[in-house]
Amino acid sequence: MKRLAKRLRPMLAASFVLFGASVAHSDEVTKWNAILETTVAATPHFLQSRSAAIVHLAVFEAVNGIVGDYEPYLGSIDAPPWSSPEAATVAAAHRALVALHPEAAATLNAHRADSLAAIPGGQSKDAGIAAGEAAADAVLALRANDGWNVVVPYTPIISPGYWRPTPPDFRPAAFVGWAEVAPFAIEDGPRFRVNPPPAIHTGKYAKDYEEVRALGGVDSALRPMDRADVARFYAAVLPMPLWPAVARQASAAQGKTLSENARDFAWLTMAVADGLIASMNMKYHYSYWRPVTAIRDGALDGNAATVPDESWESFVFTPPYPTYPGNHATAAGAARAVLEQVYGRAGHDITLTSQAVPGVVLHYTSWKQITDDIDDARIYGGVHFRFDQEAGAHLGRQVGTYVVKSTLGTVHGR
Repeated sequence: MKRLAKRLRPMLAASFVLFGASVAHSDEVTKWNAILETTVAATPHFLQSRSAAIVHLAVFEAVNGIVGDYEPYLGSIDAPPWSSPEAATVAAAHRALVALHPEAAATLNAHRADSLAAIPGGQSKDAGIAAGEAAADAVLALRANDGWNVVVPYTPIISPGYWRPTPPDFRPAAFVGWAEVAPFAIEDGPRFRVNPPPAIHTGKYAKDYEEVRALGGVDSALRPMDRADVARFYAAVLPMPLWPAVARQASAAQGKTLSENARDFAWLTMAVADGLIASMNMKYHYSYWRPVTAIRDGALDGNAATVPDESWESFVFTPPYPTYPGNHATAAGAARAVLEQVYGRAGHDITLTSQAVPGVVLHYTSWKQITDDIDDARIYGGVHFRFDQEAGAHLGRQVGTYVVKSTLGTVHGR
């Protein structure tokens, strides 16, 4: 029990607000993205990703229905060109968030009043509000029966190589139905399915098994402090708050317009949401065991190169669903594909901190540096094999690239 006390406690149901460098330039899109982040912080990260995509698609449809810079997502919003896109942004984000999170209505109403008070009154403001509310209603209607709350039964297979509930509290399989949620942009999750994980008798499996066994255990003496820091950070900071937070910093640095931000954040949140749907589809398709189960049962895998440890524990909490591919890696690959397209590969100045991990400050100049740290975090944290991260990155890159290439394209001549 002494070793168990060292374990980081579960972070599955909560994410925490991220703070970066001070933002010198912001608009209503990025402002309401930050409001979204705090509004959804206490909900599971799958629900966070769904809310974020719905809100930002509503904002995009509202703004684009006025400005017309890009191909629409739905195409049902036709607002006068003199409408206020700022008012449309506020109204769309507010209406969608209140519908999705009615428990926060009072706070959201106050934010709406503050935002609208800064916009001059008149027909332009009124028309913008009407466009925003119509856009939110249209996207909410589209997603009303998308399967987010469908309960799907799951019975673990008790055999080497297959997932089963993991210590310390042996929770049952979670979010099984998320594999069947309707995606926002990709045609379906299985379309992007990557190859199966390595068989447990292979050399590749043994190599990655040994890496996580040596580096990811709660008492590992081989884990450097900086890798312990990223393991703790990315156990607490999940994909939805992470990627929009870094995008806000990049947007401010590059002075993006309201219309650009509306499209860019819609792309980003769709890519992350669809990446997680596709990843969960694969997880429950392959039902591959987590490192903690594999290492404790290392004597049963038929692989002479794996060293068992019946008391091994992961450094951070192991989520209650199969390991392959990594969700964090998939979301990271999807986000990176979008962010590199929108802001460029490198030359950035990104600073990340979190109230959940006091004292840890992370600095980045490229998106690859962040995704590399996430890969290390899940291995040094003991919750994934290296091949989980490789597969997730590949899957996410496919999803993010598809989102950018197939949705919300620029209208030629504008």
